[in-house]
Amino acid sequence: MDSVSIMGEMITLAMMAIALGMDAFSIGLGMGMIPLRLRKIGTIGLTVGMFHVIMPFGGMVLGRFLSAQLGSVATVAGGVLLLILGAQMFYSSFTKDETPAFTPVGFGLIIFSLSVSLDSFSVGLSLGMSGARTLVTLILFGLASTVLTWGGLLLGKKVQGLLGTYSEMFGGSILCAFGLQLIL
Repeated sequence: MDSVSIMGEMITLAMMAIALGMDAFSIGLGMGMIPLRLRKIGTIGLTVGMFHVIMPFGGMVLGRFLSAQLGSVATVAGGVLLLILGAQMFYSSFTKDETPAFTPVGFGLIIFSLSVSLDSFSVGLSLGMSGARTLVTLILFGLASTVLTWGGLLLGKKVQGLLGTYSEMFGGSILCAFGLQLIL
């Protein structure tokens, strides 16, 4: 392979990584409406980044064996998960309890990271079929999603202070809208 085609592949993979990371940014923006400490934001970003490595790797490994139909199923499943998370956040904004119904801690963090990274599984399927460079792809996907998740969470944290009591409702609405976008 010549250097021009390698550079073209790197640029394409970087653009795909940023596109997938923008999903994490958007969802992080909604999740950032929940009051989170900076340490928790760091943990969330790293966990989302890890899932953005694991999911496309699984997709790339299985890409030769699975049909393209599974890619749309994974996207719909991610949308349903986001709708559930968003609806829980929205509902909890109407309750008197000051703690949110969903927080990205423990199993909730795994569900959150999984829902954000499901679309990268379907991308991994297609990249596996096309023979993309696995290591470069995984590094770019993980790095972009981690950095963009941190950006979304930090921006959401800033907006949360401005919105006050409506911040959780707004965050839940963002997650629901993004879930619907994935489903439709």
